[in-house]
Amino acid sequence: MRKYLLLGILLYSYSILRAQKDTGNKRYEQPATPVCITHVNIVNVITQKIDADQTVVIDNNRISTVGATKKIKAPANARVIDGTGKYLMPGMTDAHIHFFQSGGLYTRPDGLNLTSVYPYEKDQQWVKDNRADLMARYLACGITTVIDVGGPFSNYAIRSQLDTTILAPNAFVTGPLISTYQPPNLDKNDPPIVKVNSEQEARDLVKKQLPYKPDFIKIWYIVLGDQKPETTYPIVKAAIEESHANGLKVAVHATQYETAKLAVQAGADILVHSIDDRPLDNDMLQLMKSRNIVYIPTLIVVEGYHRTFTQQFDFTAHDLTYSNPFMLGSLLDLQHLGDKAPFDYHTMRSRFHIPAKEDTTMATNLKLAQQAGVLIVSGTDAGNIGTQHAASYGNELLAMQKAGLTNWEIIRSATINAAKGFGKEKDLGSIEKGKLADLLLLDSDPTRSLPTPASIRSIFHHGVIIHPENLILSTPEMLVQQQVNGYNLRNIDAFLTPYSDSVVIYDINGKVLMKGKQEIREEYAKYFNKTPELHCQIVNRMVMGNTVVDQEKLTSANRKPSEGIAVYKIEAGKIITVHFIE
Repeated sequence: MRKYLLLGILLYSYSILRAQKDTGNKRYEQPATPVCITHVNIVNVITQKIDADQTVVIDNNRISTVGATKKIKAPANARVIDGTGKYLMPGMTDAHIHFFQSGGLYTRPDGLNLTSVYPYEKDQQWVKDNRADLMARYLACGITTVIDVGGPFSNYAIRSQLDTTILAPNAFVTGPLISTYQPPNLDKNDPPIVKVNSEQEARDLVKKQLPYKPDFIKIWYIVLGDQKPETTYPIVKAAIEESHANGLKVAVHATQYETAKLAVQAGADILVHSIDDRPLDNDMLQLMKSRNIVYIPTLIVVEGYHRTFTQQFDFTAHDLTYSNPFMLGSLLDLQHLGDKAPFDYHTMRSRFHIPAKEDTTMATNLKLAQQAGVLIVSGTDAGNIGTQHAASYGNELLAMQKAGLTNWEIIRSATINAAKGFGKEKDLGSIEKGKLADLLLLDSDPTRSLPTPASIRSIFHHGVIIHPENLILSTPEMLVQQQVNGYNLRNIDAFLTPYSDSVVIYDINGKVLMKGKQEIREEYAKYFNKTPELHCQIVNRMVMGNTVVDQEKLTSANRKPSEGIAVYKIEAGKIITVHFIE
């Protein structure tokens, strides 16, 4: 009965509310003539200097000229962009993501099995349906290249699709992880991780991927319980040998000192995570340096799990703006799952501490590796529970900074080091003649303050001019979810961001309850402060045009649960009215 009531309310609301107007804002421009950026400061990641008053000419999708402005004349038909006072740096790379993971609560049932609440297949379908949004968010954060370090064979089809998509970063991928352990509950038809039981099986899985032209091969070197790393070492070595025989680099997941050392000795090219169980000693550091190891620290991914399992979040305005709101919001579902969850998040706070001991070890090892001359490349492991696609990258860079790396070292890890580490330096990583025109035009010097989306004036991706402010298309449903997230976090600024300054809230009889964002701020700030463990569960949601109707269940530590229905009207990208129906 309640479902039909909700439908009736939605149809009534839709009949009286106008459709949202199309602003017509362009997301990108594809110049028909060369583009000439003049008088710009170039962030030279090769020399680690700022080259002042430079001109860069982009012809088609590549850089055709770089040099002092006084020595370069713009082509007669060029589109000229005045870069006075601005900074031009290479587009950045997130060198560790997973397309098959959403970043939400339900995306790793091998680690947190909630399939009885939310089927894993539904999470997988969500990722497919929302890939365009996630890729646009990467670009909005200045990330023009992503590297998927392991997933189903469908990864290769995704790469092909993104290669022909303007509003998506470059994608380099591999297929299923060649693993020494088989995790449960993942896709069995096209598994992202495949356990091999012999050296021959390892070689066969490498060969199986060759027709798809992988950019590299990935190994999951997992040692459980009282198992010894040496037991599966021959399998790891065989996979590396077969990969190298076919001209492919090998990335290895090995977070323990012993497995990482064996992987390097076996010929691994890339360690895709930090070593977190002990500090790196000089022998290991010199081994990594002599073998030209690429080290991707992924400092924040474990903390993402810990914060989710304990429901102790510290989301910034950046996180709330650039994360997809549905996946970020799903992380808070533990607060209403009750007995359906495998644990009580309150009790988990005595088990997981933030920061964890491992976090300190990882930060120490990153600094040691940098000082030893190991090639450091930035990556997030985005898609894991609590590590959001795109938005997490800024937090990863800040964690690297906190670990002691300089801004120049971090910028190089995100640009030229990433290109070198994956063998793509011919096309990417620096501002040089002949390279792909993947560039960020910034309002501020990134060597003084690390680049943020707010500092990006324009993005150049294969020569196409992308307008970052128009990349993320916030649908009415997204806006409503954003304010739900702010409500559940008791974050008044996040709660109010989706609202119009002149928003009006009505009761069921049409009486004005609150008018204007300032009045709402005052009332809700009081409410948040006096209502601990406040949580809004969306029991049902219906969307039609610019109208969103939510059936909500509200709980808190000091009030009885209550239910209600709210109707939101959106215009010009803001919530302009709310009607509380029940």
